[in-house]
Amino acid sequence: MILEIKVPSPGESITEVEISSLLVNNGDFVKKNQVIAEIDSDKATLEICAEASGRLFFKAKKGDTLKVGELLCIIDTSFLKKEENFLKEEILKEEKKEENFLKEEKKEEKKEEKKEENLLKKKNKLKNKFNRFFIVKKLTKLRQTISEKLVEVKNKTAMLTTFNEVDMRNILYLKNKYKFSFKEKHGVKLGFMAFFVKSCIRALKNYPDINSMIDDKGKNKICFKYFDINIAVAGPKGLLVPVIRNADTLSFREIEKTIKNFSLKIKNSTISIDEMIGGTFTITNGGIFGSMLSTPIINPPQSAILGMHSIVERPIVKLGKIKVIPIMYLALSYDHRIIDGKEAVGFLFSIKESIENPIKFLIGSKENLNNFF
Repeated sequence: MILEIKVPSPGESITEVEISSLLVNNGDFVKKNQVIAEIDSDKATLEICAEASGRLFFKAKKGDTLKVGELLCIIDTSFLKKEENFLKEEILKEEKKEENFLKEEKKEEKKEEKKEENLLKKKNKLKNKFNRFFIVKKLTKLRQTISEKLVEVKNKTAMLTTFNEVDMRNILYLKNKYKFSFKEKHGVKLGFMAFFVKSCIRALKNYPDINSMIDDKGKNKICFKYFDINIAVAGPKGLLVPVIRNADTLSFREIEKTIKNFSLKIKNSTISIDEMIGGTFTITNGGIFGSMLSTPIINPPQSAILGMHSIVERPIVKLGKIKVIPIMYLALSYDHRIIDGKEAVGFLFSIKESIENPIKFLIGSKENLNNFF
């Protein structure tokens, strides 16, 4: 029996994908549910699994672009009629053969890469005394989509950025005081992101234009009465922005657990399209990579994005005296077509207010602290 495996639909409006990797070879024995290939869509990388055990034969190669529903490979399941013991022996032989083949293939690939590199060096050494050379690599489908969106934002929005600085002493105090009890109680670390998500929700309620967007025709403003917050997470193939749904209803624990779950899924390339669709406002944290200050680009079709940065000690004048204080610079990029500077500045100041006095604005009172975390 011949089983056909066709390209699945990764999500609504996606019509084609790119084969990013083939994890088995033509003629290999595969087991049911074994991962055989990975495909790149406009949103994420997805795994393709064998729907039955048998010998697999690909009908496309790595780098090919296929439409949803096109034939990816076939699996010959006729071997199942053979004796069970014979099958086990064949499987072991095939696995050993595959292991040896992969080792040899890797050796050959390394030889070819070295050969190509040496050839490029040799060619450029006629041409250039500094021995400079380069390698051309095709952009992945995900990276192409990201590039298109960045250019679209630049061309279709009136983007401005406003900045402010935040005194991080009180947040650091709470984080250090409750980090062990929080992890022991909830099984997850107490990070900065939960504080900023909570602060953003408070600010979005105070300045609802930030939680709005312009429709496709550019004639109507859509005002959202719910708070779905995108969190930018770096993955192996680029920056992804999964959505924390109804973030205003979640506790510190639930926010941190959701972010941790997203990070693991992105690292393992198991994040789903549905988990990244939508969102009304985005937070990105360049500080984890050491960024001191930046102008984040709006995540379309949203109208604003908050950029967090690294915490640094700065000399600050307080009541006529110079103090060394841990400071974080914040940046809010916004679409000036529907957000005025007054609202943008006020929004950022509201976040500063919450972060610098979290007990008053995020927790409520000192009596709530032990139960709150």
